Amino acid sequence: MGLSVLTPSGAVDETLLGGYFRLWLTQEGLLTGNDSADAAFVYFRANDIPLIADTAQAFASGLLPAANVTINSYTAPASDPLFNPVDAGVAELDYGMTVAAVNGRIGGNPQSLVSAYAPELALTRSVLFNYPAGTTPVPAAPAGAIDVTALPVVVAAGNSNVPVNLGGLALLIGAIDPFIMEYADGLPNAEVGWGQLTAPGITQIYRLYDLLLDLEFRTPYLAQVQSSNVASHIVRSLVQAATGNPMGGALATPSTKVTALIAANTNITGLAGLLRLDWLLPSYSRDVSVLSGALVFELRQSQSTGEYIVRTSYVAQTMDQLRNQTPLTLEAPPAIAPVFVPGCSEGNATFDCPLGKFVRVVTQAIDPHSADLVN
Repeated sequence: MGLSVLTPSGAVDETLLGGYFRLWLTQEGLLTGNDSADAAFVYFRANDIPLIADTAQAFASGLLPAANVTINSYTAPASDPLFNPVDAGVAELDYGMTVAAVNGRIGGNPQSLVSAYAPELALTRSVLFNYPAGTTPVPAAPAGAIDVTALPVVVAAGNSNVPVNLGGLALLIGAIDPFIMEYADGLPNAEVGWGQLTAPGITQIYRLYDLLLDLEFRTPYLAQVQSSNVASHIVRSLVQAATGNPMGGALATPSTKVTALIAANTNITGLAGLLRLDWLLPSYSRDVSVLSGALVFELRQSQSTGEYIVRTSYVAQTMDQLRNQTPLTLEAPPAIAPVFVPGCSEGNATFDCPLGKFVRVVTQAIDPHSADLVN
C-alpha cells in the first residue's frame, strides 16, 4: 500500500476550515486576531506521518496565518501514545478478545454483513466493472479480474494498526476509498468513479468503509483500549484549564486557550465509540468521521453561576463544500452537529454537560490500564 499524502486541494480545504475556526474562536474571545500573540496560547499536536503532519500545517495556516506555529509530534520510529497507544506501549490489545468482541456484534457470522450491505456491494461492483447499477442478470467479472465485492468476510486477529482482520471487507476498502477523494478533490465528473458516481452514490458506497471503521474502532473493547489515553488527556486538559492549575496527564499549560489534536479518522471514530457519541451531518451517513472533520469539546463558564460546562459538537465541510473549496464564514459555516454525551448532557439545544459530570462519565469509560499521565 502506498504512502498517503495530502493533495493540494486537500490542503486548501483544510486551510479553509482553519480559517473558519479562526473566525469562530475570535468571536468567542479566545483569539484576538494578533496571530503572533495568539500562537502562545494555542497548542498543536499531530501524528508524525506525512498526511497528518501536512494536514496540521494547513489547518494552522488557516487558524493563525501570520504566525510561525509549532506542531508538536513524536518523531518516528517513536509512536505517539495519544494516537497509537498500543505501539507506544501504553495500552495492550488482547487479540483473542478483539476477535470475540467484533464477532459478538455480528452474531458470530461475518458473512451476514454481505447480505446486510448487499445494495452497497452491488453498487460498488457496478462501478468497478463498468455496467449500469441494477443490471440483471449481473454480468460476470471480466477475465482475469478479481471481484473484491465477492471476497469472503472474516474476523481474525489483526495488528496494532489494523486491530482486526476483516478479510474481503478490508481489501474492498482499498478499491472504493479513492471515490470520495476524487469527488472532494474536484476532479471532473467523468473522472469520479469513471463517471458513474455522484455524491449520493459515494455516500452509499462509503457505508462499507464506515462499517469497517465501526467494527475496528467503535467496538467497545477496542475503543476502550485504543482511545482511553486520548480521552484521559482531553478530560484532564479541560480540568486544568478550569482550575488554572497544572495537572498530570493534561496537555499544554493552564493558560492554553485552544488545543488542536490532528490525527486520523480512526482516532475520532474510536474516541466517539468510547464515549458513545453520535452525529449526523448533511451529505454523509450517520457517525462518519469525514475528511477534515473535527470533534470539538468546548469549555464554557456561566457568567451567572460560575459553573463550567462542556459543549460537544462535530464540525465538517459537506462533500460539496470540499469539492468546490467553498469559503467558510460565520454566516456560511461548515456543517455543525451538536453532540449528546450519554449520561452527562442536559436537554438544551447544545446538549451542555456540567464539567464535573463530564469528568465522571469519561473517567468511568476509560480503562486506567490503557492510559498514562505523561503530559
